[in-house]
Amino acid sequence: MMTKYSPIKRLAAFGVVAIILAACSAPTRDVSGSGYSSSSSGSDQGSSVSAKYLVENVGDRVFFSTDRSVLDASARGTLVRQADWLKQNAGISLTIEGHADERGTREYNLALGARRANAVRDFLISQGVNADRLQTISFGKERPVSLCSEESCWSKNRRSVSTIR
Repeated sequence: MMTKYSPIKRLAAFGVVAIILAACSAPTRDVSGSGYSSSSSGSDQGSSVSAKYLVENVGDRVFFSTDRSVLDASARGTLVRQADWLKQNAGISLTIEGHADERGTREYNLALGARRANAVRDFLISQGVNADRLQTISFGKERPVSLCSEESCWSKNRRSVSTIR
């Protein structure tokens, strides 16, 4: 015997199924405590924990003087820690971003950002990190972290940032 459902019962059943499916795909709390992560892949949690560790314990950025791409002692110290961490975590590769402050032309700052990213890459390679694990990109002045026309802002924007890829 075939049961005939009213349109209201069908709509209610569809709503219940939609709620159940939505609940299954809801974000779950990341074990690192750094935010939300999709529950679809356990590897996402591992990389967010690694990224958090890189930022908080190793250091993910170094800073440069105006119009320079030379690594100072502080930058080299951070990069030695990055190299040691990368040697202990062979499965991790980095993208090294080069940035500049707002002064100068777009083209000049893209070239300067590239020199900064390459200086970091070359230093990490000199510390024993495989070149295949390192990629560089220059953003020039396009992605400032601080916006004002003063040295206090410019110094924060003259940087290289290592991100896990």
